Amino acid sequence: MSAPDGTASPQVLVAGAGPVGLALAHELARHGVRVRVVDAAAGPATTSRALATHARSLETYDQMGVAGELLSRGQRVEHFTLHQNGRRLVRFDTDYSHLPTRYPFTLMVDQKVTEEVLRTAAARHGVRVEWGVRLEEFSDDGGSVTARLRHPSGIVEEVSADWLVGCDGGHSTVRKQLGLRLAGDSSETWLIADAVVDCDLPRDSIHWLRTPEGTVMMVPFPDPGKWRLLDTADVSHESDEQVARRFAAKIRVGTGKDVRVEDPSWVSVFTIQQRMIPVMRAGRCLVAGDAAHVHSPASGQGLNTGVQDAVNLAWKLAGVLLGTADESVLDSYSAERVPVGASLLKSTRMATVLVQLRNRYVAAGLRAMFTVVKAVRPLKSRIQRKIMGGMSALDLSYAGSPATLAAEDADGPGSTGAGPAVGSRVVRVTGEDFARSYGWQRLVDEVRTPGWLLLALEPGERDARALATIAAEHEGWVRVRTVRGGVPAGPAGPGVLPDPDGRLAAGLGGGPGSWLLVRPDGYVAARGTFAEGRRPEGALADLGVRPARATAGSRARRAA
Repeated sequence: MSAPDGTASPQVLVAGAGPVGLALAHELARHGVRVRVVDAAAGPATTSRALATHARSLETYDQMGVAGELLSRGQRVEHFTLHQNGRRLVRFDTDYSHLPTRYPFTLMVDQKVTEEVLRTAAARHGVRVEWGVRLEEFSDDGGSVTARLRHPSGIVEEVSADWLVGCDGGHSTVRKQLGLRLAGDSSETWLIADAVVDCDLPRDSIHWLRTPEGTVMMVPFPDPGKWRLLDTADVSHESDEQVARRFAAKIRVGTGKDVRVEDPSWVSVFTIQQRMIPVMRAGRCLVAGDAAHVHSPASGQGLNTGVQDAVNLAWKLAGVLLGTADESVLDSYSAERVPVGASLLKSTRMATVLVQLRNRYVAAGLRAMFTVVKAVRPLKSRIQRKIMGGMSALDLSYAGSPATLAAEDADGPGSTGAGPAVGSRVVRVTGEDFARSYGWQRLVDEVRTPGWLLLALEPGERDARALATIAAEHEGWVRVRTVRGGVPAGPAGPGVLPDPDGRLAAGLGGGPGSWLLVRPDGYVAARGTFAEGRRPEGALADLGVRPARATAGSRARRAA
């Protein structure tokens, strides 16, 4: 079937061109899937929205090839400072000592910029956003989805796609027509304003200010002198000048410093929603991001969680469409991401309570509590690690998912007892170790390429032949790389991933004769040894990853 302009019909129709829809479209296109993106808005958003991009999202953007541009346009934040009635109580620092990453910070970058970068990247893969095109209704006949699209001219187009994904926000048309109800509640009403603030406060920190009149938060923008200001108590908005005066007075009381707040460039009053759906797929229709879970902005998780939804879904849809994966792999999408949404609601609910902190008795004990925290370094470090683990999503694990396999021989002869566990991200390296390790640099390059990655550490001759068979059978979808020490940096033979100093093997936690199978989203799906337990060809079969030659016919039929 062809579209009205003569192009082939999309394999995936994406409703919504925010960061979630753009990330999904980009990743689908990278995998070779035909994708179409429509959005009811007249054009890209012009108002300011999400700011925080956390460590795991930065790692994901690196895999997508867009991290560099975002880093150059953002503001690094590495601290969280608490003030109360003119006194600094404590400053928490980023502590990623137990979660090694090349991005040990939060990047503050305007969502408008993130969308621009993702839109440009998607366009490089042939995806353009169709603005002003509204998804009105759709039907799922079990073999495809037929959607009615209304164009700005009023013309209604009927389009057929293999799959429909709703990335269309908290008021999602896709979710509503599927009858998936957001369960939860609404709670507090807050006011947000973006303004230039003349103050003597470090811009590498978020500032939380307690005053007798309520709580204010300050989050730095990349723009010189610009801050996002959050008021959890006073939400009236008679004029921009009034809002500026009110913030200036509260910041002055909270920090004990002189301050001047210019009239804000943007003000928004909103009621916090804490809602989610119990399943993210119905037939050939799926939802991602705010269409599946809405929550408090207290910990800056919304955009990050939505992008992770998109990347999780993209490789699974691509595998099904390319014929290299059983359709059952899509069951793991809800199985993996619904618990993330539930955990997110729980953590943001707690963060909301802590941010506004309206109980005066609890607030009165803050000074004493944080005096103790500041003095007892092990306690402060433990709190910092706990905060970073949850907020950054670096500690996320998909262990127990249908798309991972339990390690049968985690303590066997081929394991050192270290390295990434099944279900966790494979690239666990600091920026310093990355800079001095050729092996880690090569692995990061490998993870940037779409598809599965099978890593074999120092295999024997017989096992090397088995790996060559796997590479041939799964060509184009599973890359096989042999990690070998003592190989000089520079050109190497096909499939060899040099690890001259052994740092990569040590980081992977594998001895000679061990292997790791890495999913396209960078998480370990299985690991073991050749000598005993599950072998990699068995792991691929158990995970429903089909040999490429077995699906050549179905690919040809799709192309036709």
